[in-house]
Amino acid sequence: MSGEEREKEYLLPGERVDRLTIGNYKIIQHPEVFRFSVDAVLLATFPSLHGVKTVLDLGTGTGVIPVILAARHPRLKITGIELQPRLADMARRTVLLNDLAGRIKIVEGDLRQLRHYIKEESFDLVVSNPPYLPLGTSFLNESQEMRIARHEITCTLEDIVQAAATVLKTRGKLAMVYRPERLVDLMWSLRSRRLEPKRLRFVHPRPGRPPVLILLEAVRDARPDLKVEAPLYLRDEEGNYSEEACRLYGIEGQEEKKR
Repeated sequence: MSGEEREKEYLLPGERVDRLTIGNYKIIQHPEVFRFSVDAVLLATFPSLHGVKTVLDLGTGTGVIPVILAARHPRLKITGIELQPRLADMARRTVLLNDLAGRIKIVEGDLRQLRHYIKEESFDLVVSNPPYLPLGTSFLNESQEMRIARHEITCTLEDIVQAAATVLKTRGKLAMVYRPERLVDLMWSLRSRRLEPKRLRFVHPRPGRPPVLILLEAVRDARPDLKVEAPLYLRDEEGNYSEEACRLYGIEGQEEKKR
């Protein structure tokens, strides 16, 4: 059986297989529902994995973050929890397509009820690419999957942080990608649940432009000591992918930097 024939066995009508440049893995997606973006790649490549054995992805979507983490470290045991049945099903089939069933587990469930699915204080690292927008702040997309992914409809920032605090071990880490305009909200929520911000990085579209994202890592029951890292520029002044962005995406060669 050819690779293309095998891929078709895992696809439902309208779906497609997109190939990652990281680890040569594949992701099942649908053009009409939520698809992963640069946020997921940045988050999956941000946290240090030294000493990490178990990872939980809150709101895993189609499973791209667990797959990239699996490519980064061959011994990680990764769990992704996803509320939406359609996305959870796509994530499970992505895991099977990449022969990662022994390393990645997808749980369909509500992270607000995490104790029903996950043992408390059982993870070394939690990652989350949460909804950025409170309700009433912008236009709601027609797609239900997109609405839930972008807006705080089924979970809020507080829900995400509380879920992480519930399942992290002492000295366990939470890594998040978020919007800079909500940094104060994020910091307050973390500290109120004994998650101390330790690393912060601003992500800019290119030099001279304001940041569009932040990457933040917090540690449970740690002392205050926040380190603001050098900014990450996604593109250079000429509009090509920056050297660091190419490295994070796994892109090789100067020609592939241009779009």
